[in-house]
Amino acid sequence: MLRSTTPASAYAARRARIAALLDGGALVLYGGELRTRSNDTEFRFRPDSDFHYLTGLREPGAVLVLRAHAEPRFVLFVRPRDAEAEVWSGRRVGPEGARDRFGADAAYPLGELAERLPKLLDGARSVHMPLGRWRTLDQAVLRAIDGLRRRNRWGETPPELVRDARVTLGEDRMVKDEHALASLRAAIEISGHGHRAAMAALRPGVGEHQIEALLEYEFRRRGADGPAYGTIVGGGDNACILHYVDNDDVLRDGELMLVDAGAEVDLFAGDITRTSPIGGRFSAAQRDLYDIVLAANRTGIARAEVGSDIDTIHRACLRVLCEGLAGLGLLPEGVDAALEQELYKRYYPHRTSHWLGADVHDAGHYTLQRTPRPLQPGFVLTIEPGLYIPATDDRAPAGLRGVGIRIEDDVLVRDGGPEVLTASVPKDPAAIEALVGQSPLP
Repeated sequence: MLRSTTPASAYAARRARIAALLDGGALVLYGGELRTRSNDTEFRFRPDSDFHYLTGLREPGAVLVLRAHAEPRFVLFVRPRDAEAEVWSGRRVGPEGARDRFGADAAYPLGELAERLPKLLDGARSVHMPLGRWRTLDQAVLRAIDGLRRRNRWGETPPELVRDARVTLGEDRMVKDEHALASLRAAIEISGHGHRAAMAALRPGVGEHQIEALLEYEFRRRGADGPAYGTIVGGGDNACILHYVDNDDVLRDGELMLVDAGAEVDLFAGDITRTSPIGGRFSAAQRDLYDIVLAANRTGIARAEVGSDIDTIHRACLRVLCEGLAGLGLLPEGVDAALEQELYKRYYPHRTSHWLGADVHDAGHYTLQRTPRPLQPGFVLTIEPGLYIPATDDRAPAGLRGVGIRIEDDVLVRDGGPEVLTASVPKDPAAIEALVGQSPLP
C-alpha cells in the first residue's frame, strides 16, 4: 500500500464528477512543494490532498489544469526527466509518464506553465483554485488572467470569476466513493493494529517515545505511508494537553496513557484515540471517569445517523458528560447551568466530531447558511468525547487529578445505521485491561 492501490479509472471518475461542476470553467491545482526540515534537508514529500485526489500523482511542483470548456480536458505540468537530478533525488515521471501512467490528455514540462496557462484558461467562464493556499499557484493564475485581459482586443477571453476550489473539491470528498472508502478502511485497519500493539506493550517504566515508535513501526510494516498526523502518547497529566506530541516522558504505574494516532494509506487517514491503564488496571476513580466518557462516545455514535448533524451529536455527548461530572461533584452548578454557561469547558474544551478522509480534519462545510448540514450516507466522521482533569484542579478528588481520557472512533454514516470502522480496537475497560502488558516491546 506504499504505492497507490487506487486504479486510474477511479481518478478519472473523480475528474469527470468535478468537471461537471465547473460550468464551462477550469480547475487549477498545485501538487505542492518540498518543505525544508533544516538547512538543506527536506521532509518527505506529501502531495496536496486535492491534487492527489484527482491524479494519484506524488511529485513536487506538479500542476493540474482540468478544463470543462475545451480539449484537452486533463493537462499536467511536471518536472522534466533529468538523469543527473534523478540520481540525487529520485525518479521523475516526466511529461511522457504523466500521459502514459496518469492518463493526462496533454502533459508539458513545468517550465512551460507560464507560457501555456493563458491559452488553457482562454475562454473559461471561471477559474477554480485553492485561493491563498499556494502563493506560487496564485501568482501563476493571476498573471495568466491579466495577460488574457490585455489581449482581449485580439479575441482572447479571460475568465470573469475566480472561485475557491476547496469548496468544489470538498463537497465531492465529503461522500466517499468506493475507492476512497477502501483506502480509508485500510488506513483504519492498520491504525487498529498499532493501537492494539501499544496496549499490549504498555507497562510502567516504558517511555512515551517507545510507544510512539511501536505505533509507527506497526503502521509502516503493514504498508501504510506512515502516521497521518503527529502521534500523541500522553501519560498522566500529559494526556490533558490536547495536542501533546513531545512524547518524552516516562509512563508511570497508577496513571493512564492516552494514545491518539492514525495511519495514512494512499493519503487517507485513520484517527483513533484510546486510553489505557499503565499498570494494567483502572483505579475506581479512573474507571468512574472512563465510564462517563465511554457512555458519551456510545451516545454520539448512536446519533451518527442519516439526517442528524454534528451539532446534535455534540449536544448529546455534552449532556452525558455533564451529567457524569455533576455526579462526581465536579459541576456543582448543575447540568443545565453547566450547559447554558459552558462551564463544562473546564474539563471538555473541544468539539466531539470532525470529518475524516484524505485529511485527518477533512474538507467540506460543516454548516450551510449557518445551519448544521444533515449527515448523508457516505460521510465519515469521528466521535471523540473526552474529559481532562488538570493536576492543579483543587475541586477534583485526588484520584482524578492529572487524568485525561478520550475515546475516539471513526464512523461511516449509512442508511442502515452508523458503522463503527474502528470497532476492532478495544474500548471496553475489561477488554483493555485484558490486553495491557501482554507483549514485550520489540
